[in-house]
Amino acid sequence: MASTPDIQASAAHVRGRLSTVPDVVIVLGSGLGHLADEVEDAVSIPFGEIPGFPETGVVGHAGRYLAGCLGGRSVLLQAGRYHVYEGHPGEVVAAPVRLAAALGIRYLFLTNAAGGVDPALEPGDVVLLSDHLNLMFRSPLIGPAAPGESRFPDMTEPYDVALRAVALDVARREGIKLSEGVYAAVTGPTYETAAEVRMLGRLGADVVGMSTVPEVLVARALGLRCLALSMVTNKGTGLSGEPLSHREVLEVGQRTGRIVGRILEGVLRSLPDHPSQPTGTK
Repeated sequence: MASTPDIQASAAHVRGRLSTVPDVVIVLGSGLGHLADEVEDAVSIPFGEIPGFPETGVVGHAGRYLAGCLGGRSVLLQAGRYHVYEGHPGEVVAAPVRLAAALGIRYLFLTNAAGGVDPALEPGDVVLLSDHLNLMFRSPLIGPAAPGESRFPDMTEPYDVALRAVALDVARREGIKLSEGVYAAVTGPTYETAAEVRMLGRLGADVVGMSTVPEVLVARALGLRCLALSMVTNKGTGLSGEPLSHREVLEVGQRTGRIVGRILEGVLRSLPDHPSQPTGTK
């Protein structure tokens, strides 16, 4: 089991590899690794080289940072993430977000592969997250409040309203179908049963996955502005009659990832030069 990362030591290591402080950190979900190839003047920083950061153990997650230019902005691309189902404690799952904040980054863009709970969603659709359900029933904020983090972060708008409006505008201009929806976060690693998918729908979920929410909870406690996009890689159990597999998730993610990349690059080009106060912060 990985020990609790020393965020200041981790940030110092990454800062020493950067020529400039990035504006945005972008977390890549399963199947989105190709976006790393589009980063200009990229500097690769494997997680294993960062003090306190373990290797990632999930197929489709490279486990490295790439610093460079994307969409005309300086970005820190996070190719891979840590998951609760791997047995990592909350401190490890949230460490990349805390590192980003320690570097001075104010925007957190997240992507993930998700199952469609709304029967109208099809594999290949993209959902812009407007809210979430934390059905992991745990939070990386449990315990003493970390320096610089709100003890009771406001979650009125966990996904920034202004950034969502920009993403929707980009999608309209690009001719991309983009709907807003609610993400249900579960621990996994099993896929949901048909009964669980029906339950999630009744609770108000549109998509379901095994990540993102722990990162957003910490980001909001730190005042980062969040944008999140879910790639629907499969219909939820019981909605299609087909068995689910991680291979299918990766294959659909690779196809849909290019659409997500176009949205992200459009949002990057629309960002102001100086991040403003996050929506919902009092």
